This record gives sequence, structure tokens and C-alpha cells, in this order.
Amino acid sequence: MSEDRTALVVGASRSLGLALAAEYARRGWNVIGTVRGEQRTGLHELAEASGGRVTVETLDITEPQQISALRRRLAGCTLDLLFVNAAVTRGNIPIGEVPEEMFVEVMLTNVLSPMRVVESLRALVAPSGTIGVMSSRQGSIALNTNGGQDVYRASKSALNQLMRSYAVRYADAAHTLLLVCPGHVRTELGGPNAPLTIDESIPGVADTLERHRGEGGLRFVNYRDEAVPW
Repeated sequence: MSEDRTALVVGASRSLGLALAAEYARRGWNVIGTVRGEQRTGLHELAEASGGRVTVETLDITEPQQISALRRRLAGCTLDLLFVNAAVTRGNIPIGEVPEEMFVEVMLTNVLSPMRVVESLRALVAPSGTIGVMSSRQGSIALNTNGGQDVYRASKSALNQLMRSYAVRYADAAHTLLLVCPGHVRTELGGPNAPLTIDESIPGVADTLERHRGEGGLRFVNYRDEAVPW
């Protein structure tokens, strides 16, 4: 049972984020999803078909003032789940050849901005609620045996490290903190040859988030709820 719970999925216009919003709506949750601009997206279609269960908010997470504005608009709302889904990759380029502006863009989008969202919206999360962030096994230093995707890997490792610091800073809070790897999924980012479909990944992501509800602490897990080495 959903117990009339509410999830905020940041980055829900398409792909994994949209599928996660749809999955929670299917499970009977109230879902707030964010999109970057004013253009019509799959989330708008989901909201229109949801009978009011899904609502759409506008947020570009790379714009701090937009994060603050969302925080004000959601004042008084209690979230059982805050999930931040944000990532870009700019190709498999060796680090010595990566332009500075590309490095900054990836780190801003994949690392700093998700953490700004978490820091700004954490007060809206119920004491027994969950804060989740979409990570990747490519953020695992232990599992990096093949190299490649240097900046993307570095961004996910940095995200994991900052969530570790966040967990220490708010050690007295009861929130469950989860870094979730969705697996290698057939998306624009994952590529057409990835072994998993979105429908094979996202229900597992939701199950994993649910399984740890109320436990507290920080974990790095995949969509099968298997621990991912740091």
C-alpha cells in the first residue's frame, strides 16, 4: 500500500526518470516530477492520464535560483522520497583531451547540482523518508578495471564521495540515503547495445528504494539491491 505517500523525482521528463515517476504512480503514490523547460514531455502526458496523482514542476538543477524557487513552491509539502536523477556524458574522451568547458559542464550537472538539490530540499523529507540519487557502477573505483568514460566515471565517483560527506554531516538525521545504480540500461546515455531495458531496470530501482525505507544510513546499491563496491 502507498499510504498516500509522496515522491519527488527530479529529472523526470524522459528515460529513467520518467519511468520511475510512472512506476511510483502505478504503485499508488502521489508523484511530483520535474522538467527543465516549458516544452511538452512524456511527464506531461503521464500527468494528464494520472487523474491528479502526478504533477509537473519546472526545474533546471544547474540554476541555483530555480532550486530555491522550487523549495518555496513546495513549502508545506512532506516528501516520503526525494530522488534526484541527473546525468550527462559527453563521449569517451581521454581526460587529457577533455575541454575545460566540457569537464565543468559534466561536473556541474552530475555532481554539484544534485547535491545542491539534496541540501536545499532535505528539510521537506519526512524523518523516516528516503533521499536517493541515481549513481552508476562506473562511479565505483574498485570496479574500474577497463577505464574509459573518464569524466563521466569521475563525476559519479565524486557524487558518491559527496553523498558520503553529506551522510556524515547529517549523521543525526534518520533519513535513509541511497546511491542507486540502475544497471546498464538501453537509453540515450547507456547506448543501444545495453543489456537491460528500462522496464527491466526501474521496477527493481523502486523495489530497492522501498526495501530500505526507514533503515537510515547510506548505501551504494544496484537495481537488484546488491551492494556496489565503492
